[in-house]
Amino acid sequence: MKKTVTNQVARLRAEAKLTQEELAKKLEVTRQTIIAIEKGNYTPSVLLALKIAHYFKVEVEDVFSL
Repeated sequence: MKKTVTNQVARLRAEAKLTQEELAKKLEVTRQTIIAIEKGNYTPSVLLALKIAHYFKVEVEDVFSL
């Protein structure tokens, strides 16, 4: 059975009043990467997941879940 990862990146980004481009620059990734993560088309590496959680000052589990 295939598990899909869901995430709260779009919600956290909106609450922080950031554009996808702004978040991408802060995380040193492309805007396309942020779009793909938010749509659920791309599961980030552990390093990127940690960077996202650290940026929003939350636990990784608060951003990503199975």
